[in-house]
Amino acid sequence: MAKFIIAQKLKMSQMFTDKGIVVPVTILKAGPVKVTLVRTMDKDKYTAVQVGFGKKKTGNKFKKLVEFRTDDKDSYSTGDEIKADTFIIGDKVKVTAEMKGKGFAGPVKRWHFHGAPASHGHDHPRAVGAIGGRFPQHVRKGLHMAGRMGGTRTVTNLEVVDVDAARNLIAIKGAVPGANGGIVKIQAMRK
Repeated sequence: MAKFIIAQKLKMSQMFTDKGIVVPVTILKAGPVKVTLVRTMDKDKYTAVQVGFGKKKTGNKFKKLVEFRTDDKDSYSTGDEIKADTFIIGDKVKVTAEMKGKGFAGPVKRWHFHGAPASHGHDHPRAVGAIGGRFPQHVRKGLHMAGRMGGTRTVTNLEVVDVDAARNLIAIKGAVPGANGGIVKIQAMRK
């Protein structure tokens, strides 16, 4: 059975492991979500499961509908509930959310460059400086320079540290994209 769920990002926190090591975690309120639609190869030309999260204030509609592509469509039917206990401690997951874009940023803001001294003849204290030697004769790929900042969507290989099935909470090690209170997709990584 494929593992996936929609969650609401609550906050960053920290937890202690069994060995007494402090681990930074992101707490997510996961579901319960309802399966609203199962797409089949015969009818839709692809297989997927659509789930709904939360309720709107008026009417009987979901706040968010998200579709997960899966080959394991036979184990889901419309009206099923998926809860946080689908994941177990130690699962590797991929988390997707819309992160806040910050536009075009210089190297000091984007990469935390130190910058030049603010006095003694420096008229561009936030400039990059030298970007490379004579040899490659081109700018190397991935070089830290000014450019678009933020707006990333997916973070992979995150580990599930704790699952509270009674309160539908999942604690994931490390930072998760998106703003607090935002909706995120959690999927188990393929092995």
